[in-house]
This record gives sequence, C-alpha cells and structure tokens, in this order.
Amino acid sequence: MQKYIFIISIFFLSLQPVFSQSISNSSIGLEGIKFSISINNLPDSIKNVKIIIEGEKFSKALNTAVIKGKADTALVLEGTGDYKIKVATLNISHSSIRILPGILSIIPPVLAIVLALVFRQVIISLLFGVYIGAVFIFDYNPFTAVLRLIDTYVINALSDPSHLKIVVFTLLFGGVVGLISKSGGTKGIANLVTKFARTKKSGQLATWASGILIFFDDYANALIVGNLMRPITDKLKISREKLSFIVDATAAPVSSIFIVSSWIGYEVGLIHDSLVTIHSNENAYNVFIQTIPYRFYPIMMLIFIFFIAWLQRDFGPMLKAEKRANDEGKVFRDNAVVSKDLTETSEIFGNEDKAKWYNGIIPILVLVLGTIAGLIFTGLSAIKQQGLTDYGIRDIIGNSDSYVSLLWASFSACIVAGIMILSQRIMNLSETVDAWFTGLRSMFLACIILTLAWSIGSITQDLRTADYIVNIISDTLNPRFLPVIVFLVCALISFSTGTSWGTMAIMMPIVIPLSHHVTELYHYSYVDHMLILHGVISSVLAGSVFGDHCSPISDTTILSSMASSCDHIDHVRTQLPYAVVTAVLCMLIGDIPTAFGLSPYISILIISCCLVLILYLFGKKVSYKELKTV
Repeated sequence: MQKYIFIISIFFLSLQPVFSQSISNSSIGLEGIKFSISINNLPDSIKNVKIIIEGEKFSKALNTAVIKGKADTALVLEGTGDYKIKVATLNISHSSIRILPGILSIIPPVLAIVLALVFRQVIISLLFGVYIGAVFIFDYNPFTAVLRLIDTYVINALSDPSHLKIVVFTLLFGGVVGLISKSGGTKGIANLVTKFARTKKSGQLATWASGILIFFDDYANALIVGNLMRPITDKLKISREKLSFIVDATAAPVSSIFIVSSWIGYEVGLIHDSLVTIHSNENAYNVFIQTIPYRFYPIMMLIFIFFIAWLQRDFGPMLKAEKRANDEGKVFRDNAVVSKDLTETSEIFGNEDKAKWYNGIIPILVLVLGTIAGLIFTGLSAIKQQGLTDYGIRDIIGNSDSYVSLLWASFSACIVAGIMILSQRIMNLSETVDAWFTGLRSMFLACIILTLAWSIGSITQDLRTADYIVNIISDTLNPRFLPVIVFLVCALISFSTGTSWGTMAIMMPIVIPLSHHVTELYHYSYVDHMLILHGVISSVLAGSVFGDHCSPISDTTILSSMASSCDHIDHVRTQLPYAVVTAVLCMLIGDIPTAFGLSPYISILIISCCLVLILYLFGKKVSYKELKTV
C-alpha cells in the first residue's frame, strides 16, 4: 500500500510544474506599441511554444523559443479591441488584453494639466484625470470608473506601506511646525537674526538669513519673515517691493532643497512612486539628495539675493522702487493697495511674549540630526545583514530606510517640542495638543494631493503613457535636452496654475518613465542614464518652484505680498525680471551643459559670476543715505 501511495505522490509532484504554468502580460496595451508576453514555469523538455492571439478583427500566431523554462516575446497589434492569448498544445488558461488607441494614454495627464490651468484647482484636476483614466481602463464604463477610482486607485495608493510612511511623516512634520510656531520658537529664531539688521545692507542680509533659517516650511517662512522684518526695513527705507521679493525668493526655494522640510515627504514620495514604475531599486531619498546640486533655480535665487543685498545694486522696476524709498521715503508707491492685517499671523507667531530661539532650534536639530542618525543606523543594519565589509557613506545612505528615519526623527521632534513647551509652562497640556493638531491639519491638503498624485501615476502606468510619448518623440528628441524641456514645461504649468506641488504631482509620474525609456532607446550607459534621470527630476522640482515664484496667483507669492504689506502687483512686477534672468542662466549654463556631463558645481560657479556681472553691467547702486536702526 505504501508503495502505491509513493508512486501516486511522485506522479502528482511531476505534474506540479504544469499546474503552475501561466501567461503573464499587461491587461492594457496600445495600438502600434510593443507589449510583452511571458509564459512561465515550462518543463525543460519543451524547446518552443506557439502563442496564439485571437481578436474580433484578426488572429495571429508566433513561435517563441523557451529558455530556462520561460518564453518571452514582444508583440505589436495594429487593431484595437479585446484579444485572447493562448498557448497551443499546452493546457494553460488563456489570458486577455485590451488594445486601446494610443492617444487615449495621454488624455488623463493632459486633461489634469488643462483643468489645472483653467480652474486652478489641482485636487479637482487630478481627481478628474484619474477618473477619465479609469473610464478608459474599465471598458469605458463611467459608473464602474467612479467605483474603481476610490476602491482601486486611491485605496492602492494609501495601502502601500511606503506611501503610508510618507503620509504619517508629513503629518508629524506639520505637528512639529505647529508646536514650535505656537510656542514662539520660530519668532525667537527670527528675533535672533534681526539684532544684526542695523543698516540697509545688513537689513537685507538679515531678511535673507531669516528666510534661510526658517527653512522647514514655506508658508511659515513667508508670514514670519515678512511681518517680523517689515518695521525694521521701513525704518531703513528699504522698499516693500524689495522686502517682499526677498521673502518670496527664500520661502519656497529653501524649503524645496533642504534635506528636512515640509516639502521633503511630498517630493520623496513622488520620486519613489515614479521610480517603482520603471522597476528601479534606487533609494528615493538618496536620489532626492543627489538631485539637489542640479536644482539650479532655487539654489541660484538664494545666491542672487545675497549678491543683490551685499552689492546694493538693482535694475529694472526694483531699482525705481528702491530709489523712491530712499529719495522720497516712500516704502510703497502712492495709491498702492497693501494689506494691513493678517489673520494668519497670530496663528503662526503664537506666544510672542515667550518667544525663545531655542524652542525652535532644538526641535529642528532633533529632526535633522535624528534623520541623519536614522539613515546611518538603518543603513549599517542593512549592510550588516548583507555581510558587507568594505563600504562607505554612499553605501550606508544607499542601503538606509529613509522613510523609517524620517518617521523616527519627526516623532522624536514632536515629543521634544512638547516636553519643552510643558516644562517652561508656555502652554498647558490641552493647548499643546491643540497646537500639534493645528500643525497636522495644515498638512492635510498636501496628503490629499499626494494621494491623488500617486493615483494618477498608477493610471499613467496602466495606460502606458510614457511608452506612447516615447514612441512619438523617440526619433526627434535628444535625451540630453530633456531636462531643460521639462524645466520649461513645469515652469509654464506652475506659473499658470500658481501651484508648484500640483505641477510636481502631474509631471513626475510622466517624466521619470519618459527619461528611462528614452535613454534606453538611445542605449545610454548606466552613468548617463542616471545623469538624465537626476536631471529631469531636478527640473520638475526646480521648474515648479520657478513658475510658482513668478505666478501672481501663487499662494506663496500672495502670502509674501500680504506679510510684507506690499501691493501684490508691484511685488510681481518688480521680482519678475530677477526671476526670469536667473532662470534663463540656469537653463543655458545649468540644465543643458550638465546633461552633457559638466559638473553642476562648475555650473553654479559660472552662473554666480554671470549674475554678479549682470548686476555690475545693468544694475545701479542707489545713493543711500545710510540710516541705522536704534
């Protein structure tokens, strides 16, 4: 009896590979675009298989060689519709694929862009883009698309563990900002800097330094620096236009490039999700760090402000504003419409009478140093598990878990900030919790936009948008010019919509797969491939900041005008020439040459020299009557 059981067991075990054989292919394909078919776990005795494609319009059969138990082939279908995929002579359940017109694949992201330009509502635009994509994917059924938008795309975006970590970090970071702001910590930091504002030069430099020190959030930056420095710059006869320019030009640029800020979770989240679509194993946080030197616009704008303040030279409308303030003592023009009150100011400043710089600095240091410590700890742990003995700092960061590190650091900063507030009796426990929740609520919109960005990224992946774009432009586009083109497109969208985050959400899922496929098409080496990839990622982030910085409908532009009590149109008109000049130099000397291999640091040095030269050639120094504050 045991002998028969043994024989029967061997028989069924021998059938196991057959039972596990399967056809693997995407459920959606595009007309005229290659798609892949794989048959897995084939017996070694089979050397080739016959794959049959059956559709309403035509059928097609092709023989495919079997290598190591797997048959892979690529196929192009010119007719749209539903097709069945079968394997002749083998008992494998058939698969299916729907072939759509290629033009449909670009409609969801393009529609999101157009709606954002028209209505300036990024959430509605992204939501509608995801919905239209779901309509195409789920057999053009508008009712099914509504259901799948929520239960498939939004839920899948939130159920991914890495996505949840980013959302929680973003909320916790908002909690940190809420605590240190309401406790007077941010006001204390700014007060520390204003002590050095004694002359026109030092007043502008102090404003610039305040903007850099309050790097953790662009909204807090604009509101705090503008309101804090306005009385000082008024006494020094610095125009409101100059003040609002410095405030606006430090807010988003410094927050977008600093390694820990309210932007970091959002930017890393977009990068991570888009890297997954190209099956990249790159650490998203590591990629974020590596793209910083290529983000020329925010870097150069921060440097340009320093040159303007140090050299005391201006040109264009800003020069006229500075002359008016100096010669006539009018810090804003006659008939200017200025904001006299900001309801948000009290929310941001909090306890002004108890403002201490260390209540802001210490939690921020915990956040920054905690993140670094977390990266080192998780990186070393991963390296130890791999058994590596020869490694450097790049290996440690590359193997680290950035999401866990950010979570640890932000949660620790919340605890430290809360303990400091309670121990100094700045607020009671109830008020401290309320301040924390206020910070959390401030990041809720960012989390919604991020979730919809992940969703539309999944839509573009399912519809193979990048494949279609590559198929159209592959013969005409030199990958070396992709970063500068992406910068221009993002700048246009961000300027028109007034949102840098919305632009990032729309463009990142498109440009990363596009860069990957185009560089593969041109057979670029790994080094060049990563160079272009980092270039397009930095261009999305930098181009979005540039457009948002210039846009008259941007929230940070409006906040900068309000906090500085500057006429909004005057603010936009005077800062626009500075922003455009900087952006043009960044494209010509930064984006293009670095895509061909020039070091970004050399580009930054050359752009800096050009900006100084422009200030000397076209700028003029106002004959200041050197005034000092008491």
